[in-house]
Amino acid sequence: MGYQPSATGYELPATGYDRLMTSPFTIKTLRFLRALKRHNDREWFRARKTQYEADVRQPMIDLIDRLARDFKSFAPEFVAEPKVSLYRIYRDTRFSADKTPLKTHAAAHFPMRGLPKGAGGGLYFEVTPTWVWIGGGLYMPSNLQLNLIRSQIAATHPRFHRLVTAAAFRRTVGTLEGERLSRVPRGYEKDHPAAHYLQFKQFLAGREFEAEFATSRTFYKELLATFRAVVPMVRFLNGALLTTVTTPAPEQSSEAPARARSQIAGHRPLPVPMW
Repeated sequence: MGYQPSATGYELPATGYDRLMTSPFTIKTLRFLRALKRHNDREWFRARKTQYEADVRQPMIDLIDRLARDFKSFAPEFVAEPKVSLYRIYRDTRFSADKTPLKTHAAAHFPMRGLPKGAGGGLYFEVTPTWVWIGGGLYMPSNLQLNLIRSQIAATHPRFHRLVTAAAFRRTVGTLEGERLSRVPRGYEKDHPAAHYLQFKQFLAGREFEAEFATSRTFYKELLATFRAVVPMVRFLNGALLTTVTTPAPEQSSEAPARARSQIAGHRPLPVPMW
């Protein structure tokens, strides 16, 4: 993949992280997540809570804080705050057949200001024991929100087409992904110029790396490049929803296992964020 995992990992000297834009994650981060996957119980985790805080949670907070500064230049309307962006390690098992108490990946999402919690598209990344996924989009729009988005696509489809076929988008994330209808939705002609996009039920774009990429010197650079490529599409989707900011979003669970849905690049499932 053209990168070499960092042997020593991340240190936070006064100038190092800001100047070099290296990764906050280390080999210790991946080791902890892999051990957690093997020993997913509260007693094991409680005995190693300090290690989790140092090797997983604090690097996530450092990264979110850095993104908060860098978002100002290209995505100021997106929220990067640890209390909002960082997912909890504890799973909600009340309505799940899987009763393992802890998530075995670290993840963060970045919603857009001005929309209700859980509504609209956002940016997302996750670090798991076996992969890193970076991207964004809209995972589970309500029927009302989906209709509004389709209406905007139908009315301005040349613009949407330009966004998802732009050179930076194609070079960075490839193509628009997500679940689709088998035919054009009711209310639109089957030969509508935007028929391909009107069939989408989800609007997702991202890229996957091996887990060790999280510790590489190019991690943060690629994270920013991916977010920059995806933001225009997410901004378009959210623009269709701004007239419905008082409409509550459907209740969504952040507890689904990572990557438990449709295929990316024809062979790997996408992650399951809560956007």
